[in-house]
Amino acid sequence: MPDKTMRPSKKPGGWSDIRQHLATWGKPALLALVKDLYDAAGANRDFIQARCNAEEGGAALESFRKRVIEPFYPERGEAKLKLGEARKAIREYRKATGHIPGTIELLLAYSEAGAEFTNDFGDIDERFYDSLCSALDEMADLVKREGEEAWASVSGRMEKLAASTDGIGWGYGDHVGGVFEDLRKHFSAIG
Repeated sequence: MPDKTMRPSKKPGGWSDIRQHLATWGKPALLALVKDLYDAAGANRDFIQARCNAEEGGAALESFRKRVIEPFYPERGEAKLKLGEARKAIREYRKATGHIPGTIELLLAYSEAGAEFTNDFGDIDERFYDSLCSALDEMADLVKREGEEAWASVSGRMEKLAASTDGIGWGYGDHVGGVFEDLRKHFSAIG
């Protein structure tokens, strides 16, 4: 029987081995590696652009916004509602940039797209609305942490979202209205 107190050894070729190897490289070799990664895959390109342009928002944020909206309103074909892909884009943006205002923007865009999709095509299912509620809750937490400037940037859109979801089933409309009211009261009490 194996000894459970012994820790398994690290796999060869893990990050620490790579890190030691890269530490010996010069700047031109590292830049060439980053360029190769940039050219290798769209996800790498999005990550690198987001990391380099986090404070500017702009093209990097817009690229991630397209990935968030795509499952609801694809450029071609019918919606596949792969909500996990949209949420993954939001997580990747946040990991790449650490830019909270951009993350708030993407979470709100996700919630707005979901509400618009429901209004355009009718009631969906519980999983769909649970995902939208989760994103909205995450956004509200970030807005509270960021403060009044963040609230000022989303309050008008949140009010429109609450109005557009009024009466949507599965408790979604009530949830959106509740999040909006909670944020409104939170920032009224502060101001």
